[in-house]
Amino acid sequence: MAGSVTDPRAGVGSALRRAREVRGASLDEAARDTRLRVDQLDALEREDFDVLPGDVYVRASLRTYASYLGLDADKVAGAYARTAEELEPPPPAKLGPVERMIAASRIRDNQRFLLVAAASILLILLAFGLLSRGESAPPTALIPADTSSPVPNDPTIRVVVVARSDVAIGSDADGAKASYSLRPGETLTLVALERLTFTVSDAGLVEVSLNGTPATEGVSGSPHTYRFRLGDGGDSSSNG
Repeated sequence: MAGSVTDPRAGVGSALRRAREVRGASLDEAARDTRLRVDQLDALEREDFDVLPGDVYVRASLRTYASYLGLDADKVAGAYARTAEELEPPPPAKLGPVERMIAASRIRDNQRFLLVAAASILLILLAFGLLSRGESAPPTALIPADTSSPVPNDPTIRVVVVARSDVAIGSDADGAKASYSLRPGETLTLVALERLTFTVSDAGLVEVSLNGTPATEGVSGSPHTYRFRLGDGGDSSSNG
């Protein structure tokens, strides 16, 4: 289950917010560059994960936002995932009154410890990210179509779509649906952990790459649907 503003994963949002502020980007600019909505980015920074459509979407959004800000996406998502798994409380119905009091006390102690640990780890990651950039200008937010080869251990489906002209796109990333309208030259990055499906209104108006490998398909003038699953290399098919 996704966390809330009182979740022990506190520190993820503050690290994201500080990285954005150091970068000098507003939420509107970050939303434009990452193709996430302003309210979704605000929820990530406030750690109000309950307003987002599920845990899988939270993890994918954290990866996208962390990569954009120059942080290590795997470590940010991993910090969120580890604390989510460790803080599942025992079923209250199986404990007596005394056991519930003891368990509640231990959970509070664990939460305080994990809060400090998570915040420390993320501040260190932020510091390393800033040092690695030095005094240079912030990296461009747009991802070119000829992105480098994927990292073999990256457990995600990452698709980059570059628009040649005005085109409409509807996506379904692990059950989280969204729609986009791209203008010529604009880039859209879609990320999923298990399954990604998206449809373009005209296959000839986009260039598509999957984890850095060209994957453009379809017939110009016709809509086209791409379907990818983690581990099988993905496939695509026209929806007529």
